[in-house]
Amino acid sequence: MRRNNLHLNITQGVIFSSLLMVLFLFFFPASRLMAGQLPTAQDSPEAVELNEESTLSDYLAYAALHNPGLKAAFYRWQAALARIPYVRALPQPQLTFAYFIREIETRVGPQRGKVGIKQMFPWFDKPKLRGSAAEAFAEAEKHRFDAQKLALFYRVKQAYFEHYFVLRTVALLKESAALLKDREAALESKYRTGSASYAALLKLQVEIDKLEERRQSAAALLIPVKAALNAVLNRFLDAPLAEPRINIDKPRFFSTQLENILKKNNPALKSSTALIEKAKIDLKLAKRNYLPDFSLGVDYMITGETAMPGVPDSGKDPLAVMVSIHLPVWLKKNRAAVGAADNRFLAALNRKQEEENKLLSRLQMVVYRFRDAERKMALYKDKLLPRAKQALEVTRSAFETGSSDFLDFIDSQRTLLHFELEYERARTDSARGFAEIEMLTGKHNPKEKEK
Repeated sequence: MRRNNLHLNITQGVIFSSLLMVLFLFFFPASRLMAGQLPTAQDSPEAVELNEESTLSDYLAYAALHNPGLKAAFYRWQAALARIPYVRALPQPQLTFAYFIREIETRVGPQRGKVGIKQMFPWFDKPKLRGSAAEAFAEAEKHRFDAQKLALFYRVKQAYFEHYFVLRTVALLKESAALLKDREAALESKYRTGSASYAALLKLQVEIDKLEERRQSAAALLIPVKAALNAVLNRFLDAPLAEPRINIDKPRFFSTQLENILKKNNPALKSSTALIEKAKIDLKLAKRNYLPDFSLGVDYMITGETAMPGVPDSGKDPLAVMVSIHLPVWLKKNRAAVGAADNRFLAALNRKQEEENKLLSRLQMVVYRFRDAERKMALYKDKLLPRAKQALEVTRSAFETGSSDFLDFIDSQRTLLHFELEYERARTDSARGFAEIEMLTGKHNPKEKEK
């Protein structure tokens, strides 16, 4: 099963690398690559991939291809995969040459030197265990890559939804100020006829100025909010962005279901599980230190002609086969290696348990915030906003007929604006909370839509 998973991981890695290379070669001239030049701002493919009609899904796809943090995680995974055949292979053979400063006289002639080659062979299952440990580490890196991808998607969504909220805030403040400005001329007319006080007119103008100040502040906030979204996309900070929209299909769920999904699918926990497997294999490897390794070699002696004539085999170069055993006699050293590996295994077990506890605790808080935002959305949409709009119409009609003070109209308009902003805040918090649930449970919602 692990071999199949590894083969799948390698295949995915090759596909991802090929896609990155194709995009890079497509958008960056080959002549400049030949010259060893790096891409510049003019070579950025963002103008082709993202435009004013781009959706959140487009942003996620763009971030997956361009975010440098995700690229770094991907290459760490590829490096771990590339290490597997390296650790499985035998150690490099040794080629030796010795020249005798003083020749060794033998019956068949003086020996002047020797050439030898030697290969060390670890205990029979050591290479296999090392390969299995490398596979487990590569699997952990693969899950770390998945975790970073989900975290990146959450960061993109978080910045995208905040961009939406700030834009809606600017629009609502502008609408509210325009509503009051429409009533300013009517109030001035009533003031001239003596049916409205100067204090009411001043109150209205102050309220308009306050709304304008809040609108300008929110508009200024758009600059760092856009920069945050462009930064996570690895674009220029002032690059243009499409108008964000929130329309997410959120399935019903129970907390116990989410906990089980988190335990099963969270890539950080999967990575910890793979590291536990690696630590277990490392412990087996440490215990193999009590078993000997072997070396096989061949020595070729360079022999000169003997000075005595008629000696059989004179000048014949002898050939020697050598077998050596690496004796594991340093028991204290071996016990220390086993103890260290055993403690690393226990540390990996407890680290996973600690991480699981933190994730489950975080999930509970995220689910609470998500449901609280959903409750507020329903409250504002179904009750408070309709009543506030009705109250605003009643006070405006009462003011126009002279049966109510204009200050009541201002209070009604202020209440409506507050409820509208709170509704948009709850809507943003709901979308953000659902995105965080997706990240923690290791599932990207396939039902996400935009209109």
